[in-house]
Amino acid sequence: MCGIIGYYGKKEAILDTLLSGLKRLEYRGYDSSGVAIVTPEHNVYCKKATGRIINLENFINQDNLPEFDSVGIAHTRWATHGMPTETNAHPHRSSDNKIWVVHNGIIENYKEIKDKLISQGYDFESQTDTEVIAKLIGSVYAGDLKQAVLEALTHLEGAYALAIVCSDEPGRLIGAKKGSPLLLGVAAEELILASDVSAIISKTRDVIYLEDNELVDIYQGQYEIMNLENQIIFKNLETVDWDEEAASKEGFDSFLAKEISEQKTAIIDSFRGRLVEIEANIRFGGLIDVMERLRDIDKIIVVGIGSSYFAAELGALYFEKLAGISCKAEMSTEFRYKDNVIDDKTWVIALSQSGETADTIGAINEAKQKGALVTGIVNVVGSTISRITDSGVYNHIGPEMSVASTKAISSQYLILLMHAILLGRMRDLGFSTALELIQEIQNLPKYFQESLQNWESVAAVAKKYHQASSFIYLGRRFNLPIAKEGSIKLKELSYIHSEAFSGGELKHGPIAMIDENLPTLAIATSDTLYAKQISSIAEIKARKGPVIALVNTFDPQLTDIVADQLVVPTAKSEEIQAIVNNIYLQIFAYEIAKIKGFDLDKPRNLAKSVTVE
Repeated sequence: MCGIIGYYGKKEAILDTLLSGLKRLEYRGYDSSGVAIVTPEHNVYCKKATGRIINLENFINQDNLPEFDSVGIAHTRWATHGMPTETNAHPHRSSDNKIWVVHNGIIENYKEIKDKLISQGYDFESQTDTEVIAKLIGSVYAGDLKQAVLEALTHLEGAYALAIVCSDEPGRLIGAKKGSPLLLGVAAEELILASDVSAIISKTRDVIYLEDNELVDIYQGQYEIMNLENQIIFKNLETVDWDEEAASKEGFDSFLAKEISEQKTAIIDSFRGRLVEIEANIRFGGLIDVMERLRDIDKIIVVGIGSSYFAAELGALYFEKLAGISCKAEMSTEFRYKDNVIDDKTWVIALSQSGETADTIGAINEAKQKGALVTGIVNVVGSTISRITDSGVYNHIGPEMSVASTKAISSQYLILLMHAILLGRMRDLGFSTALELIQEIQNLPKYFQESLQNWESVAAVAKKYHQASSFIYLGRRFNLPIAKEGSIKLKELSYIHSEAFSGGELKHGPIAMIDENLPTLAIATSDTLYAKQISSIAEIKARKGPVIALVNTFDPQLTDIVADQLVVPTAKSEEIQAIVNNIYLQIFAYEIAKIKGFDLDKPRNLAKSVTVE
């Protein structure tokens, strides 16, 4: 979490660049923010504010600003150590006010370092682990910022992405990375450090992704990258495959609305060039090098957390049906703390939109240590997961800026289905069955477009139920993970308590909660378990519970047991139908949150990319 940016370049552009970069990064954290910019008089202008970045901007606009030099740093915070107060906001400073630091990550041994520094006479003003870094660098600084940072880093345990400036070296900016994302954007007269591409895309699409235990030293317009032993590393520039327009709202009221509406295009981008109809097969360029190894696997584990975990659950069902192989979904937060039975015939697939999810990175490292084949499905090119896995597949859907995932999760569903078809064709999945699925995949954009055209009907039902204090979501088989995803969307966006259950689980406990004040959203599209799901709905109705049903066709016979019906486009396969159903649940949660007046892109207490455990 947290977003950091560091800038070297034009003095007249420095403040605007830092603030606009923070706004692009605000989805990573919005408890507080701050900037620190070196001045020609070897001082540092610093301003902090709690809350959103607009608060910081308003504070700055009230100041009589000094002349700025060419380097500065900024930060938007998602609080870990210490409450979201102005004192705890970054940047943090050394005791002599010379060195200023912004930080994403967690320093696990900060207490030991802090106690040692206090015993040496250093005072601390915040509750954060980051202040320890600034004080530690200051304690060893002897005129060379790079050397002081290198020495200080040898004492830090945990995760960090850092941007550091020093008033005594006004043309210098240092960045360092371990366990948290950091990249360098390279423009004609500007160099920008940032947590992710969104902060620098207005300036350049040329980037260098730093690896763990690497440091970048920017000085007077030049940069060097080195390891922590001060050995120079030469790295090539990479080109980002999306532009500034892709990271803007383009007339929508929120990134969330835009990204829900982009799903037709996102689905096309997810399967473009990957469907081989003549062979009834799937081709992933990113898996070519591991294809022979895939033939020998006997077990699959799909790891993810949050929405990605529900995608993993759906993917597990796809693999078991289409490839006839044992597959289970695992929460990446718990994976490495379990006694997993893994060997070189296990395929571990890691899901992460950002490619920087700390718990999923930990799961990958654990699986690799035990000899598993580990591949990834990520959206961000050059991200940590894309680099540490054996191989992998990109979503290629452009940036997803809203904290609540929409187009990325739909892409994950589809790409996992394509993985299952690929493996199934190596095993017992027949040509005709595979071809029908591939043709249905090509129909998905049409189904999505039809779904988006029904937005207003979903909005009308959402308006009817927006004052509910709790919700139940009900699904079966492929639709159970979809129900879970719909439930978490409602929690994230509208702060309404909700739980998801299998329809078959209802009378084994959850039905005790049912009364006239607890609405249920039941997925009852036409599949092999339709009759059983209708039976569960009838049980709810018998307890006076109001039910919203997702159905493929309006059924007058259901009006006696269902309060509202939302008609979903009819897919020809259950696997595809589940993906289509998900859009309605996204729109439903969006509309309720909108009616309540909540921030659609930045739900409280949440951040887009969880880069600390």
